[in-house]
Amino acid sequence: MADLRVKKVKDFAAELTVPGDKSISHRALMFSALSNGPCEITGFLASEDCLATMHALTAMGLEIEPIGDDGTSLRVHGCRGQFKDPGKPIDCGNSGTTMRLLAGILASQPFETTLTGDASLSKRPMNRIALPLEKMGAKIKGRGDRCTAPLTITGSLRLTAIDYESPVASAQIKSAIMLAALAAEGKTTVTEPHLSRDHTERMLNYLLVKNLREGNTVSIWGGQTPESRDIRVPGDISSAAFWIVAAAARKGARLLINNVGLNPTRVGILSVMSRMGAGITERIDESGCEPMGTIEVVGSGLVATEIGGAEIPTLIDEIPVLAVAAALAEGKTVIRDAQELRVKESDRISAVADNLRRMGVTVDEFADGMEITGGSPLKGAEINSLGDHRIAMAFAIAGLFAEGETVIKGVECIETSYPGFIGEFERLQSMSS
Repeated sequence: MADLRVKKVKDFAAELTVPGDKSISHRALMFSALSNGPCEITGFLASEDCLATMHALTAMGLEIEPIGDDGTSLRVHGCRGQFKDPGKPIDCGNSGTTMRLLAGILASQPFETTLTGDASLSKRPMNRIALPLEKMGAKIKGRGDRCTAPLTITGSLRLTAIDYESPVASAQIKSAIMLAALAAEGKTTVTEPHLSRDHTERMLNYLLVKNLREGNTVSIWGGQTPESRDIRVPGDISSAAFWIVAAAARKGARLLINNVGLNPTRVGILSVMSRMGAGITERIDESGCEPMGTIEVVGSGLVATEIGGAEIPTLIDEIPVLAVAAALAEGKTVIRDAQELRVKESDRISAVADNLRRMGVTVDEFADGMEITGGSPLKGAEINSLGDHRIAMAFAIAGLFAEGETVIKGVECIETSYPGFIGEFERLQSMSS
């Protein structure tokens, strides 16, 4: 198990880019696979999670060619959704996106497939996608009431359109249904309690697939094939979030992040950090599949805020590092309506609360969030990542502000979403020493 040792840093000024967006990289692969011809993907995130999706698709006969040597450019030969039986279980690794979205594709295939995952993924609930996909005509079998992996999916060539009200705002649930709906007869609609990430809808529009959004409801008509087009994946704002907090919480720090995704359903962290007192400027280019551009951050003293309600789906992955920002801010920050964090790679509410307490922070934990009393000096501590990449990275950032040494245990999990994070982190530490 690898460790990362962190010490407090001084002011810094930096300019960087972050790897491709994980959510969009998954979808670029899947929708290119469903298309009617070759698609070139640039900016692809060659992380363990996204590679799990790539390997799953190639196991089902899809042809994917690398372009260049760094793994960030690919040519995907669309097969119009006509895949081959892989003949053995497909390993989704640690990737919930791979398992849930792939289930939507497999729902319409004329064969039975089993999806497996690592110990963490095998604890995550799959009933949330199994229920709507079974309503459409697929057969899905998992373990127990939560339908955990291994997940066996028997597809149907005659899927039926449904109207589905999702109990939670989840882009993974919505996307799984929409992927299945491409092969269903009629119009499928999905309604969410709040708007979740809209990467799937944007990609459908870009690939000329008819769909319609009305408020929190999206509809898609079956029998459509995505048009093959080249896709540029922007930098991942969830990866940028760690550096945004590092700069925003340090008076005098300046940070420029280039070519990062600025999708309105993903930029909740920018609104929160602005309310907390950070100076943030955006420059946006909307000419491609996704809005992207430049973020400039000027650090200042942070103040507490409240985070909850409809903004939670726009920053759900950023809450661990936002909790670190709250620990560095003056006052009490309250995070509510984030119960979804209980079923991520770890129970992120408990993991964040426990690790902040290790660093001397007062935290009251709720079923759906926490209250963090900020403003006191952080203390270096030993932090257990629990094999969760976002916990590991969030507390690496916390260590930059702590007195003494912070040791993050189990940082190899970072490779699932952000290859190169440790190198960038060590560069920042050396710049500030």
